Amino acid sequence: MLLKDIRDYQILFLSLFLILGIGTRDWTLKPEIIGTAIATCIITQSLFSFIQTNKKNITFPPLTNIRSSLITSLGLSLLLRAEDWKTMTLAAFLAIASKFVFQIGEKHFFNPANFGIISALVLTPDAWVSPGQWGEEWWYGLLFIGTGGMVLQKIGRWDTTAAFLSAYSLIEAMRNLWLGWTWDVYLHRLMSGSLLLFALFMVTDPRSIPNARIGRIIWAVCIAILTFILRNYFYLSTAVFWALFILAPLTILIDQVCLAPRFIWSKKTFQTTLTEV
Repeated sequence: MLLKDIRDYQILFLSLFLILGIGTRDWTLKPEIIGTAIATCIITQSLFSFIQTNKKNITFPPLTNIRSSLITSLGLSLLLRAEDWKTMTLAAFLAIASKFVFQIGEKHFFNPANFGIISALVLTPDAWVSPGQWGEEWWYGLLFIGTGGMVLQKIGRWDTTAAFLSAYSLIEAMRNLWLGWTWDVYLHRLMSGSLLLFALFMVTDPRSIPNARIGRIIWAVCIAILTFILRNYFYLSTAVFWALFILAPLTILIDQVCLAPRFIWSKKTFQTTLTEV
């Protein structure tokens, strides 16, 4: 049943952001590109799930596949831009495939949408990310924080967002003071809709981040530091995505040091004791 799983709200909010971006920010998104992302994610997730569950002789509820793949496809549609539908197909396929290929102990450590974005940037000539696509209007930030906060409260991963944003904001503030810049420059660097979307909906993916709270905080602070370095010393506009990609494998090490139960989606929702892949 819809809206009985927190991922239903994620799908609803991400769809709203996509419609809002197209309607209010004059995004030049082609419907066929969005459709390609959704179809490729669903088909790839279903194919890999079918292969894996057949090997284990178990059956997953169909909505499990649809929810997971829809979230990834909407994330790609919101953040990744491509001129050719084949580029989005490649990004979507690799995003979902990464969950099944790069995993240890049935836990994947790359965020699917982030893996697809980096793959498209590296492997294709026409993919790009536009960090400033949301502008600096304050009501976008309130909308992202309100909806993202609702999701994080349900899944209990607000600490990751708080650690990332606090660490990154503090480092940027120290740099701003050191250079003697005015505070409007500081606010300009932080008022990014894409940064908030990343902090609220990507870096908090409960299936790929460290299990223990202390581990998540350490991991998020490391991502904030690397983001700062890549953005200010290597001048990468996509620094936040590269930081998450580079440090994703660190999750495995942290889980070995900071022991905690692995995140499991609500059993009541699926009426099963099996965990989602």
